[in-house]
Amino acid sequence: MIRSIWNKGWPPLLTAILLLLLWQFGVMIAGTPTWRLPAPLTIIEEGLRQAPVLGKHISHTVTITLLGFSIGSALGLIIACVLHVTPGMKSAFYPLLVLSQNIPTIALAPLLMIWFGFGILPKLIVIALVCFFPVTVAALGGLSNPDSGMHRYLQMIGASRSQLFWKLELPYALPSVFSGLKISATYSVMGGVIAEWLGSDRGIGVFMLLSKSSFRTDRVFVAIVLIVVLSLLLFGAIALLEKWIVSWKTAKP
Repeated sequence: MIRSIWNKGWPPLLTAILLLLLWQFGVMIAGTPTWRLPAPLTIIEEGLRQAPVLGKHISHTVTITLLGFSIGSALGLIIACVLHVTPGMKSAFYPLLVLSQNIPTIALAPLLMIWFGFGILPKLIVIALVCFFPVTVAALGGLSNPDSGMHRYLQMIGASRSQLFWKLELPYALPSVFSGLKISATYSVMGGVIAEWLGSDRGIGVFMLLSKSSFRTDRVFVAIVLIVVLSLLLFGAIALLEKWIVSWKTAKP
């Protein structure tokens, strides 16, 4: 397994290292001021200096991200199941779900602040709104495409609608559901940061705003690196969970 991960991971890792080296030497040769574009080593040094401060910011962002991601993903799966099993619901509500994604989440921020104040609730709503749609779409696609031969067989032996859903459609939809979860995982951390911009006293989003206000570009890059790392970690956790739960998909006879 480790060898397989290494074989798949070394090409992008090598590419990233080469790009960072090009960035480092490009900034040094051009003499670009730090406030405009800091070099990678400068960003790493500043990140290490800010480590004691960053702890509380990271913990806050991780907490609201995991809560919002869990709520949004559960909501997305429930909506997908309801639309799938209820006749006429999908054709009635699915276009409205698609239409809702044309409203920028950040544009809803003032309304959420007016309705729910400055507590944790509007932040969780923002993250949930970011996360639920990919899960809903992916789950609906998976539920609508079970194994056709098995579906006919179960119908032939008299399986009820409930049995078709629990025994066939939902299990076969799990790979699609996890695809949606992985997409939502990549969005959720950024959703948490945006939520912190609505009003908070800590979090990576707050650290980023403070850094921007003081023209500390190196600290802004530190925040960006943290967002990327947290997104990758959450994506990796979902991928491992998928490998454990959906083992039948890759099982050898």
